[in-house]
Amino acid sequence: MLHFRPLFVLLSSACLGLLVPTSVFGQDGPIGKAPKVVVQDDGTVEVPAQTVPMSNFLSPEAKAYVAKHLKDMQDPEILKQDAGVPRFMKGYLARDYELFAVEKKEDKIGGIHAYVYTPKAGVSARNKDRVLINLHGGGFSGCWPGCAELESIPVSALGQIEVVSVDYREGPDYKFPAASEDVASVYQELLKTHQPKDIGIYGCSAGGIQTAMSIAWFQRHGLPTPGAIGIFCASAGGVFGGDASYTAVPIGEARMPLPMNPGAPPPLSYFSGTDPKDPLAAPISAPEVLAKFPPTLMITGTRGFELSAALYTHEQLVKAGVDTELHVWEGLFHGFFYNADVPESRDALNVIVRFFDRHLGNMVDSGHVSAADAKAGSATLP
Repeated sequence: MLHFRPLFVLLSSACLGLLVPTSVFGQDGPIGKAPKVVVQDDGTVEVPAQTVPMSNFLSPEAKAYVAKHLKDMQDPEILKQDAGVPRFMKGYLARDYELFAVEKKEDKIGGIHAYVYTPKAGVSARNKDRVLINLHGGGFSGCWPGCAELESIPVSALGQIEVVSVDYREGPDYKFPAASEDVASVYQELLKTHQPKDIGIYGCSAGGIQTAMSIAWFQRHGLPTPGAIGIFCASAGGVFGGDASYTAVPIGEARMPLPMNPGAPPPLSYFSGTDPKDPLAAPISAPEVLAKFPPTLMITGTRGFELSAALYTHEQLVKAGVDTELHVWEGLFHGFFYNADVPESRDALNVIVRFFDRHLGNMVDSGHVSAADAKAGSATLP
């Protein structure tokens, strides 16, 4: 936690005022007045049109990745799914199978369809009693198996651990709480062979929300708390609001944000008819539920439309006394780590692996595992 002394804040504010120019300067002097930002009485800010360049902090690979992503998001054809794999993700998935040596087995666990991923070299000795449950992204309306594969293959290989990805029920055919019921069925089955402390749950986007909802569901139905969870590209339920809904959408998804109407129906049909304050659907609305969360890892990016909601979730978890980590990647968008060739994505994947290794079972710190070691099957965690 960061602590700022009042004097520092005052000096910083004063200096900031001196540093903000009233004119835009080039090498040869002023080139014109900056457009005016209008502030309404309630604090609403009207921002003039502006050009936003690529972040100078990104790696060259990430800059190319972001540029291609933004172009892809404006192509309706490439956004379509073929057999549950969005077309723009096909290249990422093909590369995962080249980079990471894993075995995939189709299974039914607790009566629920799932894929089970294990490293071809075998699960490491320290992970023999551990298992991760992946809950895939896709807006509760698709991306199975595409998102499931992209979220599970690298983690299984890099972490040398078994990952069970759940094919939970989604909209439009099913409504809340169908997915929570399916996740609970899988969890209960795994509890027959694993201690709760040895089970981790994680997911991106809808899967991140479902991870949080699953913890609330377990509490309501008397199931033990797992060892740790990961809420990635998401929040602990509720609507993705806040500043990022306006600022991050254009520069992260290459589209303008939709108007936010307080009385409008939920943006995801899976939640139609659901009370937005129901703790089972929005754990973020129930501090007493959040207080019982296990250690939680949160991952987002500054161009992710979920950024504000993720930050708020982290704030509330900290307030509730939960052991939580927040990692924010500069200049990157919603679900950015799906492309494992990008250095920043590999950094995020290693954060995930290390987090679960610290918190599942024995609390022992792990080292860095390279993609090369995972591919060779020789990676070992000390």
